[in-house]
Amino acid sequence: MRPDSLDGFVGHAAIVGPGTVLRQAIEGDRQTSLIFWGPPGSGKTTLARIIAATTKAHFEQLSAVSAGVADVRRLIQQAGQRSVTEGRRTVVFIDEIHRFNKAQQDALLPAVEDGTISLIGATTENPYFEVISALVSRCRIFRLEALSDDHVRELAERALVDQQRGLARLRPQVDAAALDHLIATANGDARTALNALELAVLTADPDAGGVRHVDITHAIDVVQRRASRYDKLGDQHFDTASALIKSMRGSDPDAAVYWLARMIDAGEDAMFIARRIVICAAEDVGNADPRALLVATAAAQATAMIGLPEARIPLAQAAIYVACAPKSNASCVAIDAALSDVREAPPGAVPLHLRNAPHPKLAADHGYGVDYKYPHDFTGHTVAQAYLPPELIGRVYYRPAATGEEGETAARNATKRGLTDGSPDDTLPSESKDYSGSRN
Repeated sequence: MRPDSLDGFVGHAAIVGPGTVLRQAIEGDRQTSLIFWGPPGSGKTTLARIIAATTKAHFEQLSAVSAGVADVRRLIQQAGQRSVTEGRRTVVFIDEIHRFNKAQQDALLPAVEDGTISLIGATTENPYFEVISALVSRCRIFRLEALSDDHVRELAERALVDQQRGLARLRPQVDAAALDHLIATANGDARTALNALELAVLTADPDAGGVRHVDITHAIDVVQRRASRYDKLGDQHFDTASALIKSMRGSDPDAAVYWLARMIDAGEDAMFIARRIVICAAEDVGNADPRALLVATAAAQATAMIGLPEARIPLAQAAIYVACAPKSNASCVAIDAALSDVREAPPGAVPLHLRNAPHPKLAADHGYGVDYKYPHDFTGHTVAQAYLPPELIGRVYYRPAATGEEGETAARNATKRGLTDGSPDDTLPSESKDYSGSRN
């Protein structure tokens, strides 16, 4: 049931609709090297076969699953000879191109570069990660999204009335509810929908008139749950994890629970999920609600202890708590700013009064620990003195947010940073203390 022309191709109007650059290139037989990237059943291979039927060039197809470097080199050699003897160019379609290793992809590069072949690759994985950059830079990449239910329905209805390639000769009668179920469970994958429809029709007992009736009960029996597009090592893995984190960061507990459920249902590693929640608690909630990190780490410990399916409960509790908590990324900003100074600026020496002096000679001869002011000897248990290297005096890394409990921290920090002098607290021992010999 693959469409054999652009007019019959369903979906992706923004890529191959009337007037688009790719459609004009295909119809004019001027397409360059291309990579089609999208989920299974979105039409990548179909589009490549339409190009094969349209182009006047010689068309070759390789499967990255079974082809090796020798096959690639043989094909390129033949393409070169064809160009010389026939004046005809060669288009090479490689399905699952992400399965080619680096050596195989490198073998393609010179031929793509000098125009010996025009490459069409199809991949379900992100080509910017799975295809070598030199090859990516020489191809136009088109992202195909999963088909909508309406597009899948159009393809299914074609199959039901097509006598030659479809199911019409079996005299199917598919109830609307049954068709809706088969389409919904396909999750935008045309191949899955057509396979399910075919199975439903073939396994329906014909009546006296030869009609095969497919009702909702039979459809549910054929396909009991929605197809998952989740891939535990690919784009869906990272995209869904990103959606979970951004939902928690954006304070949307409903979305956070939804993405959490998507990951659990797909069989994601529960500890991977727990680590994402812990990271978000520290990075995005921080000291606006310090308990968020405690809840998240407790959920991670519980997950390691009990595993799924029970771990879904503490994971949900933690995700909801983090999503609902006030937000501050001040700690994250502070450490990144400090690391930037550490890596880019000359290393500042530890001020003498802050240095450890385990031996009295260090204090006497070199000043280690001398003039250090013990904060607990002063009012409010704080005193103004330099703690940063001299070159960084006045540098501010931590800027508390005004949200949640960190708002109180902001007020305290503003007071402390405004100190210009310290006066001894009369309620504390007044004798001078020398901490030069303390390891604290």
